[in-house]
Amino acid sequence: MRKLFLFYFIAIPFIVLSQEKANKNLDFNSKYNSSDSIKKKNEKIATIDMYRFITIDNDTTYIDTSLTIQKEYSHNYLRKDIFGLLPFANDGQTYNTLQYSLTDFSPYPEFGFKAKHFNFLEANQIRYSSVATPVTELYFKTTVRKGQSVDAFITLNTSENLNFSIAYKGLRSEGEYINQLSSTGNFRFTTSYNTKNKRYFAKAHYTFQDILNEENGGITTINDFESKDQNYNNRQRFEVYFSDAKSFLKGKRVFLDHNFRINSKKGGNNLYVTHQFNYENKFFEYNQATVPSTVGTETVYRFGDSFLNSGINDQTRYNKMYNRVGLVYENTTLGKFQFFADDFRSNYHYNQILIFDDKTIPSSFSQEINSVGGQYEYRQNKWNGKFLYSRSVTAQSLSNLDAKLEYDLNAETQFSFRYQNINKLPNNNYNLHQSSYVQYNWSNDFKNEKINSISANAITPWVDAELQFSVLKDHLYFNNVSNAEQTLAKTQIVAPSQYDGTINYLSVKVSREFKVGNFALDNTILYQKVDQQDAILNVPEIVTRNTFYYSNYLFKRALFLQTGIVLNYFTSYYASDYNPVIGEFFVQNEKQIGNHPNFDFFINAKIQRTRIYFKAEHFNSSLTDNNFYASPNNPSRDFTIRFGLIWNFFN
Repeated sequence: MRKLFLFYFIAIPFIVLSQEKANKNLDFNSKYNSSDSIKKKNEKIATIDMYRFITIDNDTTYIDTSLTIQKEYSHNYLRKDIFGLLPFANDGQTYNTLQYSLTDFSPYPEFGFKAKHFNFLEANQIRYSSVATPVTELYFKTTVRKGQSVDAFITLNTSENLNFSIAYKGLRSEGEYINQLSSTGNFRFTTSYNTKNKRYFAKAHYTFQDILNEENGGITTINDFESKDQNYNNRQRFEVYFSDAKSFLKGKRVFLDHNFRINSKKGGNNLYVTHQFNYENKFFEYNQATVPSTVGTETVYRFGDSFLNSGINDQTRYNKMYNRVGLVYENTTLGKFQFFADDFRSNYHYNQILIFDDKTIPSSFSQEINSVGGQYEYRQNKWNGKFLYSRSVTAQSLSNLDAKLEYDLNAETQFSFRYQNINKLPNNNYNLHQSSYVQYNWSNDFKNEKINSISANAITPWVDAELQFSVLKDHLYFNNVSNAEQTLAKTQIVAPSQYDGTINYLSVKVSREFKVGNFALDNTILYQKVDQQDAILNVPEIVTRNTFYYSNYLFKRALFLQTGIVLNYFTSYYASDYNPVIGEFFVQNEKQIGNHPNFDFFINAKIQRTRIYFKAEHFNSSLTDNNFYASPNNPSRDFTIRFGLIWNFFN
């Protein structure tokens, strides 16, 4: 947390000096900005479209200080709507995935340890800024027991052409159960630049991220939890598998995306040279000081035999370098035609070679992949399309076909369609893993995953709808391979597997808000269906969120109030379980979770540019059976009272 306080110490004087009269309410519709002095008529006025946030794909949004029900949904640790994700009991822990269509795919092999990456910001998630005056956003929210969650963001343009931003998100939360502390940090620095003649554009960022979680392995006495024994109202009394285990993920990234127009003046036909560079290294560690666990009077070796009697410290290192160079021809009528070549190099490694009687586990797994491809982009009137195809030219088989089409009927009605066909290389931790636990060592040569997916979205004044149909072949997953004797001894052995059948997945999500006066009912319902011969991809059939709320201006419109109740619910299913040694979820078919309504009560308020949030989470937990879980032996969150705010400064 010292880094967090240092960041605030540096940021606060900057905020005070740069945000001139930030307490004044800025009205973009007025002729002049608020000020203690009278503005001259010829002074420039900053309008809302001068405060832009831009993605790597040049999708643009504008600063928004409103208080809506969507802002309520996104006031959380991930800073986004988490419908379809099931959080664990403590902030900063992992999430079980209820909605499989949220899964993103890249044809390139990734590091793995995906359960640790929910709060890890990837290169395509970083936003760049362009602002007329300096902008600051401060986010705060209380956590579970001791700790706090903050996110501080500052951006400014030194000129119209050059922008800088710096941000840090930090969290520390103790949690209700033994050995459940979370401590995370996400540092981001971005810059964007373009020449005055709009001939050269560049976006660059640097990130440093670390995610630390104490890992208790879940509670050992599920019956004590479900019995509602009052002796266990203090969750610290529950016995857990580990009291001194922890996992740690950290990563650094340097990223640059830039392009240069060859012709000196922009006209009907333009030619660009593009280049994208991404260098990243990651490190994952699982540390467990004491190997045996105690369950009642029984000694349990949760992950089987180990080479060490104590002090397990598994470390996995990874680095990658990605370069893409391209040539773009732009015609103002026909659109953009791009041809590119990719160079992907990665190294995934350990410090030793392991030799067993029947196999050898190498120390590293390196890859060099070259691909070529093309992309066509069309933006004209109400149509927006992007069609991409790439394929490897080296020994590895890799391909990606991605076609997107959007149609904007009017400001309130949009339709979009997408087809994706991916021949994906396995993530590195499927092919190689080393551990002090004997049965957590493997070296594999899995086939590529084949993923076909078609989706359609509609946004209308009457209903928002999303449909996705996916066909998965050679699907990779982690599986519980414990034998009957190990299961009886509470030993959990997890290993990667590849499904040789076909999995058909269908999801339909519908959202609709009904308003009557100051009252509103916001509804989101997800239906999912999986067709497979074996229970490999398990999801709840129904996931729903229903929010009834009231909103109104009070005190002569000085305060905007929003208050209501949120119901979250999903049907029973065999949820994936979490394994901390490999930082992944794995398939299990022994215990179902779900069929438990979760009610939250909230009161939110907006005063000028400050939004205040108060929430009583899961207030019905003591009124129902104790059957609320995030995974088979990890209960989800109890009744918790939370407070938070988001405060924007700009002039």
